Amino acid sequence: MAYDYQYVKEKTQEGYTFPSHRLKRTCEPDRVPLVFVACGSFSPITYLHLRMFPMARDHARNEGFDVIGGFLSPVSDAYKKRGLAPAHHRIRMCELATENSSKWLMVDPWEAESPTYIPTARVLDHFNYEINEVMGGIECADGTRKPAKIVLLAGADLVQTLSTPDLWDARDVDHILGRYGVFVLERQGTELDSALVSLKQWEENIHVIRQVINNDISSTKVRLLLKRRMSIDYLIPDDVVSYIYEHNLYRDLDQPSDTKGKEKAEPSSAIAGLAKG
Repeated sequence: MAYDYQYVKEKTQEGYTFPSHRLKRTCEPDRVPLVFVACGSFSPITYLHLRMFPMARDHARNEGFDVIGGFLSPVSDAYKKRGLAPAHHRIRMCELATENSSKWLMVDPWEAESPTYIPTARVLDHFNYEINEVMGGIECADGTRKPAKIVLLAGADLVQTLSTPDLWDARDVDHILGRYGVFVLERQGTELDSALVSLKQWEENIHVIRQVINNDISSTKVRLLLKRRMSIDYLIPDDVVSYIYEHNLYRDLDQPSDTKGKEKAEPSSAIAGLAKG
């Protein structure tokens, strides 16, 4: 499957600006510039969503990469699942979580603001287009420019679903793992080895990040605590906690989402961002 930049252009909303304000514009000598993209529900964003970026960066440096940026790409309202807050709330919560806590993470609303579902493969095409086509890649120490490698940053759940027959479009799996690759964070209770065996043809593009300190917090658990009127302090960023209470989010989870659209044709975004449930 080729890069479909025409699709990307057609899905770009009028007035959209690619958030590149924290993107490192130069690359260390003899290293490959790398950009992490985490797709997910982020409903709400948790400390594990944030923590997986520095863990992935540490892992990438040991493999010869120079990480120049990281992006959160919330799924659009077309996902329409129970517990999914409207996109504008999820975008804002991601912004609040990163604005004062990181110097290299950014929130891209391109996918979230789409009125229709966008496959993860095309979300990665979008980042490749903006960084390597529009911006012209990354400058090297010798004055030349090289393309940045765009990779999906995901939880171990994603690798399991990618290896499940007929769950994903085979062309999308090949596009994601063949052209881009994935940095996958192991999770307690998730069996990776058998999934990796079935994805062996792309093993060079699958990078497994081992957790030194286990973190099992999830958006699902945060929503459950909120439904039970229990504290979520120290599970998600303080600014996000305040935002949730201010806008009275996740209190009545028995009601369907107020978003419109069709169910996604793949399980990618929610699982890819470790935001299940």
